[in-house]
Amino acid sequence: MAMFSFKLPDIGEGIAEAEIVAWHVKVGDRIEEDQQIADMMTDKATVEMESPVAGTVRKLAGEVGDQVAIGSVLVEIETEAVVEAPESKAEQPLGDGAVHASSAMAEEIPTSATSFPLPPEREGKRTAKPSEGEGLSDKAAPTATDRPSPDPSRSGGRGVSKALASPAVRQRARDLGIELAQVKTTSDRIRHSDLDAYLLYNGGSVAGGGPRRADETVKVVGLRRKIAENMAESKRRIPHFTLVEQFDVTDLEATRAMMNGDRGAHPKLTLLPFLITAMGKAVADWPMLNATFDDEAMQLTRHGAMHLGMATQTPGGLMVPVIRDAQAKSVWQLASEIGRLADAARSGKATRDELSGSTITLSSLGPMGGVTSTPVINRPEVAIIAVNKVQLLPFIRDGEIEARKMMNLSLSCDHRVVDGWDAANFLQAMKALIENPIRLLS
Repeated sequence: MAMFSFKLPDIGEGIAEAEIVAWHVKVGDRIEEDQQIADMMTDKATVEMESPVAGTVRKLAGEVGDQVAIGSVLVEIETEAVVEAPESKAEQPLGDGAVHASSAMAEEIPTSATSFPLPPEREGKRTAKPSEGEGLSDKAAPTATDRPSPDPSRSGGRGVSKALASPAVRQRARDLGIELAQVKTTSDRIRHSDLDAYLLYNGGSVAGGGPRRADETVKVVGLRRKIAENMAESKRRIPHFTLVEQFDVTDLEATRAMMNGDRGAHPKLTLLPFLITAMGKAVADWPMLNATFDDEAMQLTRHGAMHLGMATQTPGGLMVPVIRDAQAKSVWQLASEIGRLADAARSGKATRDELSGSTITLSSLGPMGGVTSTPVINRPEVAIIAVNKVQLLPFIRDGEIEARKMMNLSLSCDHRVVDGWDAANFLQAMKALIENPIRLLS
């Protein structure tokens, strides 16, 4: 018997922790490999965790609603298999809780800055236990890293017609366009590592990269047409310029985690309420960013209140619900309004008043936000801020290299009425607040 510690894998760029939203097992349960054990929620999505081993659940990380840090133990499982330290090839955790074996080719690819430091690795690899009726071998079954490529012309191994595959493996094979009957395995069931080996043997793609789709003509109507007209008019009439600044959000993320840990009945805080708070304070000193411009009357209106447009993706396209008097709201109130308005926009229940009257817009794609961006101004406003993804990067502080959580903000402005000096000072005012959470929240 051995104890296997399943650690919460890296499930998204910039994600430091995830919330337990559901347990599908309890202490004492007998579970199988690839069985779903928990649902974990990040800022943007709910991710299903699956057990990489079979065994008996001995310990759970916490209760529903608790936060679990990336790399910490989520479940402890007592197994009958021997757990050994990996010898040479690392196994990288995936978002669904499964583990894909690395290849020698993968090891040659440089690690990107977004994975600094590296995600936690599985502590060991399993030695397969022979099934009943099969003879014992003098050597352990080869792993995916030292197994020869599954050449269909070779003998040995069994296809899917004689082997089993978990639902997760079958779903992944369907997503990749792989016919399981073509996949060879040295064990009694097809595993994720067998799919990896198959992909490697086939040059990293299946059937030329995917099935061909038929051409289709889509008429641009309704909201999609309105978006197209507004974007074209904005780019045609507004001379854009974009300024990008890097922000150290390490302390802010720590503050956010602390507040979420004691939030009570309040909604979970993302970075957005803090960024909106910083914007509200910064426009007090740089009001030319919180303005609308009537270019036909050649009249600029600098607004006293910040009515923040929040770019929101809906099934029909991009909508911009408005948080009224955002500069006067607390981060908790902002979080509540963000959730309410986003739900209203996506369900089609947002009113005309909730979709008009913004004075400056904020756009965020969360972990998919890229390194930088050039957002298009929501006319007749004169500025828009795009939030890019948080990355753990090496950063020099006081002559020492540290791992810090860094994020870029991209600010696009109407150069007819906003100078580069104004834009730069506005971003620096936000930077001073974001990098000093005590000052931001005071």
